[in-house]
Amino acid sequence: MSNVVPLIDRNEAFLRNLYSKGPFQGHAFCCVPPLVQISEHPDYDYTLSAKPVDTWVPWVVENYERQVRSVAHLGDHSVPCARLETGTHLFASAFGCEAKCMEGSSPCALPRVHTAQEADQLPAPDIWKSPTLYRVFELAHAVQHRLGPNVCLSPPDMQSGFDTAALIWNKEDFLCAMMDPEGKAAVKRLVHKCTHLLKTFLREFRKEFPQCSPCHCPTVWAPPEMGPWVSNDECGSFGTPLFEEFCLPELVDLAETFCGLGMHCCAEAEHQFESFKRIPGFYAFNRVAGQRGYQTILDHFAGKDAPIHVLAWITEEDIQRLLSHAPQETRFIFVLSGAAPEEARSWLERVRRMSTVSS
Repeated sequence: MSNVVPLIDRNEAFLRNLYSKGPFQGHAFCCVPPLVQISEHPDYDYTLSAKPVDTWVPWVVENYERQVRSVAHLGDHSVPCARLETGTHLFASAFGCEAKCMEGSSPCALPRVHTAQEADQLPAPDIWKSPTLYRVFELAHAVQHRLGPNVCLSPPDMQSGFDTAALIWNKEDFLCAMMDPEGKAAVKRLVHKCTHLLKTFLREFRKEFPQCSPCHCPTVWAPPEMGPWVSNDECGSFGTPLFEEFCLPELVDLAETFCGLGMHCCAEAEHQFESFKRIPGFYAFNRVAGQRGYQTILDHFAGKDAPIHVLAWITEEDIQRLLSHAPQETRFIFVLSGAAPEEARSWLERVRRMSTVSS
């Protein structure tokens, strides 16, 4: 481990400069080795089990050590993180939603309420009485005990408050309630409770683990002092007026509370992109390609003032296209996930050549 520390320190400095829009030194290329997913662990998700969290420490450590070996072998821009991976059920389960466990897949939350009255009756959870939440703290402490207090952690799944509310409230009824004068008030109250829980968790977790990267998707390090990185996926299901009424206020509040916001979005949400610009300190965007591909991100977010684009699951043709068409000072982190070492090395050589040619 000691021989790779200078390389990791170099990568942290390079990425920190990239995120903070310091003097442009090039784009980042990160390779994530094949990792053991939480769905592959013999005891499944640690937040749903009564077994001691130490049961999952070897899983976290093994994935962390795979990342260390990978960056030592490849010399890419990765910063290894001890991943506290969970399913998307995490915050919804704190409200009492049952978690659906499926072989070969991470758990997901089943809806608990169908009406505005049922939504209003849900009590606000206490993070220290919610096993899915306090178990994350327990595992993080156990991992630090094993790997040391300064190990970089990466967070559990982070759904926005609105997206969590859409898991708790049966989706069809939830979307209909947004259009009903009485129902929309209940939607806003539930979103407020979910956002309050998220903010409470973030405050306590960041205080307890200041070395934790905020990025939960994809597997990339971001400076721990930067704002949270949330999934904002439901926004593709409706138009801009509804987004600006029900979703945007929460995203602005999170950004103002934590001095910035990163975002993962795998929805067909191009119609919301202009509204995303109203989020203060919107510093990083993980866009999963929709039907119109990746080019649309450059139509809205390009140049020095745009968020850094953190793109995984992307073809080399798309990388080349983006590098060729991006205005100057647009910044990218490109991620290759799950490739064998020699495949990753070849990918690095090819995309680095693309970057050199485009510049």
